[in-house]
Amino acid sequence: MLACRNLTVRPRIGAAPLVHNATARFGSGGLHALIGPSGCGKTTLLKGILDILPAEGEILLRGRPLVSRDALLREVAFAPQFSIAHGKLTVAESVACSLRLYQSVDDATAALRIGELLGLVGLAERGDTLVEKLSGGQLRRLGLALELTTDPACLLCDEVTSGLDPRSEDLILAVLRALVEERGKTVVCVIHNLAKLSQFDTVTVIYEGSVVFQGTLSALLAHFGIVDALELYDCLSQQPLAYWQERWAEAGLTQTEPIEEIALSAQQERSRPSLLSQLVTLLGRRLRLMWRDRGYVLLTLAITFGFPCLVVIFALGGLPQMHGLSLDQAGGFLETLQARASYRQSAAETATLVSGLIIFQVILLCLMGSNNGAREIAAERGLYEKERMSGLRPAAYAWSKLIYVALLGAGQGVWMTVFVKVLCQFPGDWGPQLAVLSAVGASMSVVCLGLSAILQSPDKASLLSIYLVGFQLPLSGVVLALPPALVWTVRPFIATYWGWAGYLTAMTESRFYDAVVMLDKGWLSPPSGAVAVLGAHLAVGAGLLFWGCQKKRWP
Repeated sequence: MLACRNLTVRPRIGAAPLVHNATARFGSGGLHALIGPSGCGKTTLLKGILDILPAEGEILLRGRPLVSRDALLREVAFAPQFSIAHGKLTVAESVACSLRLYQSVDDATAALRIGELLGLVGLAERGDTLVEKLSGGQLRRLGLALELTTDPACLLCDEVTSGLDPRSEDLILAVLRALVEERGKTVVCVIHNLAKLSQFDTVTVIYEGSVVFQGTLSALLAHFGIVDALELYDCLSQQPLAYWQERWAEAGLTQTEPIEEIALSAQQERSRPSLLSQLVTLLGRRLRLMWRDRGYVLLTLAITFGFPCLVVIFALGGLPQMHGLSLDQAGGFLETLQARASYRQSAAETATLVSGLIIFQVILLCLMGSNNGAREIAAERGLYEKERMSGLRPAAYAWSKLIYVALLGAGQGVWMTVFVKVLCQFPGDWGPQLAVLSAVGASMSVVCLGLSAILQSPDKASLLSIYLVGFQLPLSGVVLALPPALVWTVRPFIATYWGWAGYLTAMTESRFYDAVVMLDKGWLSPPSGAVAVLGAHLAVGAGLLFWGCQKKRWP
């Protein structure tokens, strides 16, 4: 079914190999064990076969050299050591989501298929249980069910029995045996418990990155001259790698599986759901996850409604002066202001307050954007890579994140505008001010989302996003003056300047604007220009997002 020939696998391009010239064959319809001391390269070999890690050599599928990675992934699935599923979904919802991402099925067919898969892995009575409530053994069985949604011909399992109690381990092995005998699957399983080797059809031994044996358990005992498989690792350590390589070469037992002339399987014939169908499934899952994560919902609501309250609280002391200047221009304002020193002082204080309140709103929206996007992809990168391997389109995933995060950020900007404008009675046109602040929220959210897509660690993505927001205030030039040489060097990249300037220039028909300009006569962008630049920021963030989602970044 599946074989590799002279396969060398590296952790990254240019690094020293972890697996050297491995040649192995896993016959059709068998349960195959892959064993070896810790760190010898078992998981690395599987990831090299699947192209998760860079590999050199030949992969054969059904006796023929592999034509493309897509051809391999249509028939081969990978079950990681730990189940990759969202904890806030139920067991049935997790399987349903995977099924709809990879296959076009109607509701009735989907219900039957879900019940069949859960029954096969022994989770039929756990369909309504949240994934986060499952035991370790149940999580491993759920992982098998998720991989079986694509109906693969071959299943590669990475230590799916490790760390389990004996009963849970036996249940997993019983499921794997049933897949082989009842469904005709080919299963390759990395396993540490050598006492269970009698349940496998063949055993492959890897030692220090090399395949040094393949065959039945009885052949293994004879080849290494031991009476119990538990003695194997002690036996291996008594001789250098070259000795075992030479013995295996002399045995001459490595074979290539004959070419299988068979019809295309149902898995090969199926077509993936459309991009739109996958997008709708992903958006539905994201909304469900949002509402079930109380901590996330409470934090989002707290900053969405709490931050505008902070702006109003800081404005309370200056509201009388603000209301005194909030009348429309009536001619001679500047002359009157110059003639009355006390009024000029009051106007300057009000101008400082107004300018500060605007920049405060923008900075808080940038913080919301950081919270919206910084961890969105990096925190679930392993899940995304696994789903992409099974048939999820990167574009569908990227669009689902872009739509969700951009709408969330824009909505927060709209609420900030409405709440502060109504309570503080800021003058100016509603339309431009709504557009500017919603653009600030959406653009910063998407930029941080883009950072989340190109960084593997959610902590690094969060930290970089916070730094990005932290530099917004000093580099905006609003609170602290920038050296003239730096103004137009950094200004195009600073969202806070464009949000502040666009919002302020929407007040051109008010005394607020005159008071601020009196203090700072520098160039101010109109709302349309500010929205255009913020839109460019969003486009850059979207570019990072789509580029990052195209790259393989297994955690």
